[in-house]
Amino acid sequence: MIGLITQYGLALIFAYVLIAKLGLPIPADPALIVAGALAAGGEFSALAVFLVAFFACAISDATWYAAGRLYGHRIMKHLSRISLSADSSMRQSEQRFHRWGRLALVLSKFVPGLSTVMPPLAGAMRLNGWAFAALDGVGTALWVGAAISLGMVFHLEIGRLIVRLQEFGTIVIGLIGMLLAGYISIRWWRRHRFYSRLRMARITVITGCQPSATSQSSAS
Repeated sequence: MIGLITQYGLALIFAYVLIAKLGLPIPADPALIVAGALAAGGEFSALAVFLVAFFACAISDATWYAAGRLYGHRIMKHLSRISLSADSSMRQSEQRFHRWGRLALVLSKFVPGLSTVMPPLAGAMRLNGWAFAALDGVGTALWVGAAISLGMVFHLEIGRLIVRLQEFGTIVIGLIGMLLAGYISIRWWRRHRFYSRLRMARITVITGCQPSATSQSSAS
């Protein structure tokens, strides 16, 4: 990651944060932490990294908010499919939105999974556009600033860790790939199990409510 960020600079940080926030199942935090460490080493300006990441996240959130305004809760079902999240997770996110109020847009940036869900949910709930922009901007600024600051504070430790990881080479890459595949498999299994139980519950309700042919004949 350091090699790529050093080679392609701020453009890579912008693209990485943008596609991560648009819904691709990759974490954006490590890239910002590494960028913060490089900024501490003089490779980049910390302010430039902050602005690039902030606007990438703002563009993504504005896109999801507009989709929520246009398509309502239908966009939430689409998001649950591409994110491998069951509908129950989406309902929990909506409950948090009602419980926390508008503050949910700020806090969601620090909760895995919620940062992608909240912008379209805010659009579907018809939150005012200016209020969304202000609250989402505050949350984005805090999240981006925290990640970059973390990288700058611990840049020496991060550098040592990366050197150690590079010594293992392809072993680390393979291990990360296995962990990612395992994570996606577990999410898919949990989603499949949720819908299987939901179908069984519906079948039970339908068969329990409909009178059988024997009972109908005896009644007649």
